[in-house]
Amino acid sequence: MFNRTGIARILISLAASAALLLALGGSSAGANSLRASTMSDEQETQQKTEPLTTPPQARPEDVASMDAILAALYDVISGPAGKKRDWNRMRSLFIPEGRLMAVGPKKEGGFGYRVMDVEGYIKSSGNYLETNGFFEREASRVVEQFGQIAHVFSTYESRHKMDDAKPFMRGINSIQLMNDGKRWWIVSVYWEGERTDNPLPEKYLKTKP
Repeated sequence: MFNRTGIARILISLAASAALLLALGGSSAGANSLRASTMSDEQETQQKTEPLTTPPQARPEDVASMDAILAALYDVISGPAGKKRDWNRMRSLFIPEGRLMAVGPKKEGGFGYRVMDVEGYIKSSGNYLETNGFFEREASRVVEQFGQIAHVFSTYESRHKMDDAKPFMRGINSIQLMNDGKRWWIVSVYWEGERTDNPLPEKYLKTKP
């Protein structure tokens, strides 16, 4: 039998355990809950040290579905020479922390990458797209989805004019998406262009979007 002191210690221990489970999200998977708790702390710190700009209001039809937001992404960067792009529309598709990343060969050998936020992409590529004319279309798509997250391997074809017979470039856009329960967001776009020593595999040319 437990004395009153022993019972009190047990009750205090149970209460502490319950409080810990609630703090970690109430999950029975302790490791996953702890990971989620740690991520939240990191995100809070980032928000305090790196103020983020709220994206412009998106067109409802651009973010209503996965198909819609991918179509909007390709459409917003495309247009003939001399046409101004609607960069606010592009901003509205991405989460505030959204990233665009390119991978390619380096002159000195090997491969490198470049990471940009949406503003960095607009500053580095906007003038070229508007001056030279640029049309990019999705030729094929492979999607993996779990819950609110999705990963899309989107095969692209780039042309200077919409009616060009052949694209001057092809490659893969690796696109991360998130649905917040109200709309779709682009988290990141990570791409690599096709090369003679790295042709597109047939499996990424079969599935039509």
